[in-house]
Amino acid sequence: MKFWKYQGAGNDFIMLDQRDKQWITRSDIKIIEQLCHRRFGIGADGLILLQNREGYDFEMVYFNADGRESTMCGNGGRCITAFAQHLGIAMGACHFIAIDGAHEAIISPLPVKDGFWVELKMTDVNSIEKQADAYILNTGSPHYVRFVDSIENLDMVAEGRAVRFAERWKKDGINVNLVAETRKQQDLSLAIRTYERGVEDETLACGTGVTAAAIASYLQNGHSSNDPEIAVQAKGGDLAVRFHANGDGTFSNIWLSGPAVRVFEGEIKSIEGSIFKP
Repeated sequence: MKFWKYQGAGNDFIMLDQRDKQWITRSDIKIIEQLCHRRFGIGADGLILLQNREGYDFEMVYFNADGRESTMCGNGGRCITAFAQHLGIAMGACHFIAIDGAHEAIISPLPVKDGFWVELKMTDVNSIEKQADAYILNTGSPHYVRFVDSIENLDMVAEGRAVRFAERWKKDGINVNLVAETRKQQDLSLAIRTYERGVEDETLACGTGVTAAAIASYLQNGHSSNDPEIAVQAKGGDLAVRFHANGDGTFSNIWLSGPAVRVFEGEIKSIEGSIFKP
């Protein structure tokens, strides 16, 4: 089975081209989990299938590292766009379908080998819950965002699990983001750390989490523009989010931007007793 490994700001994914052959099905939970395992498999935060879908350039099917199909992954969406460019499906732009609906993406080359700058249009955000010290919103996946003075020296796994496994979210889970606000030449920017459900650990970046943090920051502080672009620094790299604030607490025309890089490709014949035949 041929596979490709991509990363977006350190968020890494196994990519499979399933246009001509179905290597993996949604029921292959254990196989996907093993492929994503960093000791006994290829190693990744998730696995993504690129499949045919009428009316679109392709369909994106995303699985967390625990092998279960999950909600939208923003960095995964950017990486599969770069993968589609590599396969010759989409040149410069694409239109694909994912679990949360249709997405557009724009692709520009980066001055690094096999690297692209990918801008991904995210779904609109129409409902945000404000708690005493946090914002809860869905940007394709559910997120909890809390602002802190500093993200340094945090036990992010402990912080994340305390929220993710709280009674309210124990069953379905929620991604947990701790965010610190900084300034770069008078412009607001953010630093973020994220604990992801399904991975059940801190990841180097999370695209839907970065998007959620940028929107929460706008609500927290306001902005001189209804169409801001906010820089966000994840542990694995720099990303940016731009959007339109509609003035009624909803947000549209949301774009997540950042690097997407092909790391390597390879072939795997079997794993844990499962044999991949051409």
